[in-house]
Amino acid sequence: MHEYPITEQIIKIAGDHCRKAHGSKVTKVSLVIGDYSGYVGESVQMYFDIISQDTICEGALVDITHVKPKLRCAKCGELFEKKPMTFDCPKCDGQGEPTEIGKEFYIESIEIE
Repeated sequence: MHEYPITEQIIKIAGDHCRKAHGSKVTKVSLVIGDYSGYVGESVQMYFDIISQDTICEGALVDITHVKPKLRCAKCGELFEKKPMTFDCPKCDGQGEPTEIGKEFYIESIEIE
């Protein structure tokens, strides 16, 4: 449910961008959503379809790029994708520490007509 207000903001930003560029409609909104961002892409898509009705964004394609979380090894510095149930570095078996990779949530681009 917390995707609703963020999706409202996405539609507002996309609509404002379209109007400022003297466009007639938004055709595509590309988002980057990290798997650890706390947002579910499918919910954003669902709310976008509902909230955008009768707006300049209605019918726009929502393209979502998912970002897998990555860890950095405290021992060797290797950056690696987190695997389920383990924090072990695949290079040296050291302990991986969280990074900001995988927590992203932003609009990558907006396409208009």
